[in-house]
Amino acid sequence: MPVYRLAAEGNFQFEYLDHTADIQIHAWGRSLEEAFASAGLGMYNYMTPLSDVAVDPACTRTFDVEGHDEQSLLYNFLDELLFVFGTEMLVCREITVVKLDRMLWRIHAIGKGEHFERGRHSSGTEIKAITYSAMQITEKENDAEVFVIVDI
Repeated sequence: MPVYRLAAEGNFQFEYLDHTADIQIHAWGRSLEEAFASAGLGMYNYMTPLSDVAVDPACTRTFDVEGHDEQSLLYNFLDELLFVFGTEMLVCREITVVKLDRMLWRIHAIGKGEHFERGRHSSGTEIKAITYSAMQITEKENDAEVFVIVDI
């Protein structure tokens, strides 16, 4: 099983699209695994620029998330990343999707980054919640995209 790793090194695979009172993250990759990782990095980057975030080996975190379909898996994955940011102040600069199980709708990922520190890291816009509103996931051979609206 291949490992899909994305690091925020200026070659981002996400963008932000305006949406009434919220923001839409459009993320993509060569696979669904990469698109999910890109969406996670896009979410973190919106809260604090990833160019200011280093990788501290002590700040490596495993994410094991389940859903009942593709959309709930994306929602739950991003929600878990957001929860960890809110409770542990961990900002991931790299996300590695180790496994995405389409039979059981489970994802196993590893995030690497550092703890957010006010004064040292720039504060972007707070993301309050992930939404299902207008969520889209498309996948073709060697190309996957996700659109997810987050509440700010």
